[in-house]
Amino acid sequence: FFLHSEDVGKPRAQVSAPRLAELNQYVPVSVLDKELAPEDLALFKCVVVTDLPLHKKLELGDYAHQNNICFISTEIRGLFGYTFNDFGKQFVVEDTTGEEPLSGMLAGIEQSAEGIVTCLDETRHGLEDGQLVTFNEIQGMTELNGCEPRRVKVLGPYTFSIGDTSSLSAYVRGGLFQQVKEPSRVAFASFRDALQAPEFLFSDFAKFDRPAQLHVGFQALHAFSAAHDGKLPRPGNDEDAAEVLRLANEINDKCEQKAELDAELLKKLSYQATGDLSPMVAVFGGLVAQEVLKACTGKFMPINNFMYFDALECLPIGFEPSEADLAPIGSRYDGQIAVFGRKFQEQIANYREFLVGSGAIGCEMLKNWAMMGIASGPKGVIHITDMDTIEKSNLNRQFLFRSSDVGKLKSETAAAAVVKMNPDIDGKIVTHQDRVGNDTESVYNDAFFMALDGVTNALDNVEARQYMDRRCMFYRKPLLESGTLGTKGNTQVVVPYLTETYSASRDPPEASIPMCTLKNFPNAIEHTIQWARDLFAGLFTQPAENVNAYLSTPNYVQTALEQSNESSKIETLTSIRDCLVTDKPLAFDDCIAWARRRFEELYNNTIRQLLFNFPKDTITSSGQPFWSPPKRAPDAIVFDPSNDIHVDFVVAAANLYAFNFGLKGSRDRDYIKAAAAAATVPEFAPKSGVKIQVNENENNNAEADVESGELDELIASMPDPSSFAGVRLSPADFEKDDDSNFHIDFVTAASNLRATNYGITVADRSRTKKIAGKIIPAIATTTSLVTGLVCLELYKVIGAGSGDNTRKIDDYKNGFVNLALPFFAFSEPIAPLKQKFAGRDVSDWDSVDIEKDITLQEFIDYFANEFKLEVSMISSGVTLLYSPMLAKKKAEARKAMKMSEVVVEVSKKEIPEHVKWITLVVCCYDEDDEDVDAPEVRIRVRD
Repeated sequence: FFLHSEDVGKPRAQVSAPRLAELNQYVPVSVLDKELAPEDLALFKCVVVTDLPLHKKLELGDYAHQNNICFISTEIRGLFGYTFNDFGKQFVVEDTTGEEPLSGMLAGIEQSAEGIVTCLDETRHGLEDGQLVTFNEIQGMTELNGCEPRRVKVLGPYTFSIGDTSSLSAYVRGGLFQQVKEPSRVAFASFRDALQAPEFLFSDFAKFDRPAQLHVGFQALHAFSAAHDGKLPRPGNDEDAAEVLRLANEINDKCEQKAELDAELLKKLSYQATGDLSPMVAVFGGLVAQEVLKACTGKFMPINNFMYFDALECLPIGFEPSEADLAPIGSRYDGQIAVFGRKFQEQIANYREFLVGSGAIGCEMLKNWAMMGIASGPKGVIHITDMDTIEKSNLNRQFLFRSSDVGKLKSETAAAAVVKMNPDIDGKIVTHQDRVGNDTESVYNDAFFMALDGVTNALDNVEARQYMDRRCMFYRKPLLESGTLGTKGNTQVVVPYLTETYSASRDPPEASIPMCTLKNFPNAIEHTIQWARDLFAGLFTQPAENVNAYLSTPNYVQTALEQSNESSKIETLTSIRDCLVTDKPLAFDDCIAWARRRFEELYNNTIRQLLFNFPKDTITSSGQPFWSPPKRAPDAIVFDPSNDIHVDFVVAAANLYAFNFGLKGSRDRDYIKAAAAAATVPEFAPKSGVKIQVNENENNNAEADVESGELDELIASMPDPSSFAGVRLSPADFEKDDDSNFHIDFVTAASNLRATNYGITVADRSRTKKIAGKIIPAIATTTSLVTGLVCLELYKVIGAGSGDNTRKIDDYKNGFVNLALPFFAFSEPIAPLKQKFAGRDVSDWDSVDIEKDITLQEFIDYFANEFKLEVSMISSGVTLLYSPMLAKKKAEARKAMKMSEVVVEVSKKEIPEHVKWITLVVCCYDEDDEDVDAPEVRIRVRD
């Protein structure tokens, strides 16, 4: 993809270097202008060798091993590939998993020889035998606070042993355990030794016998190359394949651990030896790049020794390779033709695919498709949609974008970039900026989907994925799905009638934080960050929106009065009155004073009221201290102008409030500090009778806190909207990626102040941004590997065959990877759940299709005559069209109407012009009065 047609004949390194340097100006890129010698490696921490003769790899590997240089060898031959690591005799891995250290709250510690620790039964501790932990905040057995890490023995999901605690003080209450990550030392064999005594990381346990065979096979290819002046076996040549097999047997006979060689497997390896496939390069490129990072940083566990991988299932159904079909034709696709042949290359070129999203995965996908020649034929086309523009933060992983592209549309920029890589697809990419959803079905309509061969998702949210899944199910199009989370990645292939749909299985919902925990009893930094994020909206977003609605909506107060309870009405109207009257700033100094009052209210007054209601020595009805874990007893904070976090809060809050009112802010900390210290703060005294919710299931009656007549007084004090003609506030819509807008600054300060209230360890700006912004970690290595796996599945979809000769479900692979461990798992997709209907098996892919718009009575008769079923209920979306409860006169009237007319009549909405089919859900029962689940029913209402 860095090489263009005009570069043919030029040195690849010289051409690639400047284009590679464009990706990141901070990474120096240089070219070695001489024959590589072992001593040249001395300057480097890590070296990766690819297309070199075996004797040269052995020479470099020996030097690297002797000089403690991390050595990686990797090779790809068609649908086969391997990588090998030698990181020296004593390589230190600082973090073997990359996961956050585990922590948890304690319920008790035994004073015994075993030292059994019991955690609160809210969450499992998650520890494993042999891991290390330390402790803090323990009352009683204080010797454990900050102790040297102790090794644990897991006794159960909530208990573990830490060894003898009999000589320590008696445990009283509280405390946290914290896992301590332990560096691991790993010894690696040299490349030369590993060739003779290999160890394998298995990438696919369904191919348990493959690595040993491929280990011999790759050596046989090198032996063949050495005997033929560096040339590899010719594609599809049986004579060359026979020689490779002979060499493989000779090598195998000399091995201590002999492999059972499959002649057919080695024949395919020989046939594909000159093959070069972009998806395989993406898989191994991403994998090896992560291994390089491991070598340089010691973070994550490296592959030790060899890992082999093959994707032979990608070969087209009915594929019978011939030397003529596999022979090079002088095109850019010769490396692909050497594997799949010219006929299949034509299928690839004329494929019509829809790519939904052109972010990190979308960019990698387009790059691979361009190299594969997708849509390069006369009938081929690629549709891309992405409504977003390019941001600076995209540049570290979205390969097709450069600094000069910031602010441009992603879909258009990505399309232009891949056309430069492969001019064959010029004019074959159609870009869209419309998001996929119900509101754009006039754009992505029946004609659009029916003209497609398949869909590939490159999305970052479940809702859009599920929507595209429904569309693919409706139009019966294959869907390729994938996602990444840091070093983790997954792929899923959805094939009509053969596999379950994406929505058929889903992850469990994220655990939510109880409201009472957020409001009054936080015990983790995640709680205070979420509280601060909600506070941001409650101070700088919602009030401004309320004011704008009040000033622009007739009878707004009357509308507000229809809200659910008195407390909500008062809260809304109070926020409006405060913004327009009580707390309306005239200058930035007023904003500083407002921020200082908010500090006092949030971090002093509220905490004092809480401790007034529940003093630290409060005992519950069961005789237990009220402030027992997981509750933390808070302390009020007194404003201190010399404390940076206190000033951070006032600076951010004052500037955000000024933004709401269109006033000019300031970053002068000394000025703001002095103004805040001089601000007048009302005296506060805790009140009796204030209700505070303690438990999530407690009925916290908000109405109880509302005094009689309070709402009427508030309404009477509201200013006249007509006196604010032309006035509008500016709501602050939370934006995590703009470092100049004070949004993350406010959330960080607000969260850390609340954490200080409750004795929780504060979080830095980066961690706060990650949690508050719900940032999903994304890295280029995982993106590349996952995209490569998806494109391998695309080969299978394109070459799936037809009629009776189609691909079986076990050819497809859903993938799960974690590059940190490293871990690879591939499984065949799950078949769709089937049920009986009208004597046949049906799944979500099936439907009852009626090709013309019939009346409701004809519809009921159709089910009775065709399926011997009595229709009891019919619905379209959320609209109930027919049921036994329907009045007889109304039912008779509807039975005479066309189904499209019934939908319009009942829903009170016209069927959009682009909709050709209406879909119905039908409930029915058989002759034995048993309920029968019917497939979705589709009725054509337009041609």
